Amino acid sequence: MENFDYDLRSVQEVRNLARLGKVATDKLAAYTGEQIDKILKNMVRVAEENAVCLAQMAVEETGFGKAADKTYKNHLASTILYNAIKDMKTIGVIQEDVVNQIIEVADPVGLVMGIIPSTNPTSTVIYKAMIALKARNAIVFSPHPSAAKCTMKATELMYKAAVEAGAPENCISCISMPSMAATDELMHAKEVAIIIATGGPGMVKAAYSAGKPALGVGAGNSPAYIERTANIQKAVTNIMASKTFDNGTICASEQSIICEECNRDAVVAEFKNQGGYFMTAEETAKVCKLLFKNGHAMNAKFVGRSAEVIAEGAGISIPAGTRVLIGEQGGVGDGYPLSFEKLTCVLGFYTVKDWHEACELSIALLQNGIGHTMSLHTEDRDIVMKFAAKPASRILVNTGGSMGGTGASTGLMPAFTLGCGTWGGSSTSENVTPMHLVNIKKVAYGLKDCATLAADDATFNHPEITGSCGGSGVSSTTCGSCGVSQEREITQDDLMDLVNHLVNAMKGE
Repeated sequence: MENFDYDLRSVQEVRNLARLGKVATDKLAAYTGEQIDKILKNMVRVAEENAVCLAQMAVEETGFGKAADKTYKNHLASTILYNAIKDMKTIGVIQEDVVNQIIEVADPVGLVMGIIPSTNPTSTVIYKAMIALKARNAIVFSPHPSAAKCTMKATELMYKAAVEAGAPENCISCISMPSMAATDELMHAKEVAIIIATGGPGMVKAAYSAGKPALGVGAGNSPAYIERTANIQKAVTNIMASKTFDNGTICASEQSIICEECNRDAVVAEFKNQGGYFMTAEETAKVCKLLFKNGHAMNAKFVGRSAEVIAEGAGISIPAGTRVLIGEQGGVGDGYPLSFEKLTCVLGFYTVKDWHEACELSIALLQNGIGHTMSLHTEDRDIVMKFAAKPASRILVNTGGSMGGTGASTGLMPAFTLGCGTWGGSSTSENVTPMHLVNIKKVAYGLKDCATLAADDATFNHPEITGSCGGSGVSSTTCGSCGVSQEREITQDDLMDLVNHLVNAMKGE
């Protein structure tokens, strides 16, 4: 038997998965809400039973984050997500406007392609499988090569759970031979109707260039502003909990702290009290050299690593119990590496005079992660509304970015795909839910008589078109605007002459 190259075999696998996934999607389209709910409940049960082992597999395979926090991510992607979407109408008639006689009917979008990141490789599988099936779509996953094993395991568990509860075969699948050729083939497969892209900027851009609908996310670079009225102890507690959650691997996590001159000393003291280590300029330079390569692209070896691991790698000494490394920055952009996204336990730190400067600085920082998330800690509602104008899709108040952005500590929908709006090149600014994976048809009844539409419209008043010129259809004068004699009833030929006259006038003839 001929020995085919790896990439050719991976491409063939993708073609098979796409064809089989399309068959499963067509079958799911006939499922009832009760059938879908039964499937989702079983997926939640299996996800919870395997939450710990999946988390451990992810840490062992990628080296990113913490098993305990990844376990909670799996819980968020299953139980918490299910409770948020279980009553969501995604099948058949989902809304009816009795007054305007419009009925909204939901249909599945079709086969979904889900791109899985290495930072959240199991929770994202659970989450995307849940929202896809809630909307009656099959899904095929493309794993990150560095997290292929745990992604495949999560896929297998979700698939078996779904089928056990009555789902069709091949409703959830995953590329077992990941390659760029395979991912590209799946993106362009005619069977795939939509792509949900969670990953690096290059992958997300490729998804949007595939020639079909895509839901993607941009980079995050969330600033956290501690305003003068903030409860500093509570603010720092939330920020530290968020930044150390899974060692900062969630893209909504804080990347820079902004405080004011009037509360700087108290903020610094509280960070130190809670395990924040303020690096010297020399130490900051060493850490930046370790974290970044090719400008501000982060070194994957230190994504999701503890402060201790980063300090050891950079050759700096830190106190025992240090949770986050903090480096003061004097500006934004080139020359200030900590002003960019850092999916690890490192923060940039800025001091401003007042909220006006905080506003300008926040906008500057967001340019490196525009449209994603920012947070502020304040007791002043007016400040909240001023910052609501910033170019971020999630403005989080008095909470941690990681938990707040994903809907764990806020009323936002639980999600691991966080849209960045047109600012960040995304097609949505929302947390992606099953409602993004349905087509909504409008059944609209006629409310007006088409034959007398203009005549019955009291707001339509253009006598120069009807020829009445403000009076009846019969007159002994000639209209000065159109030149049509009013000696008789206006005929169809007169109207056609009028139209031709107006067209020639517009042409300048």
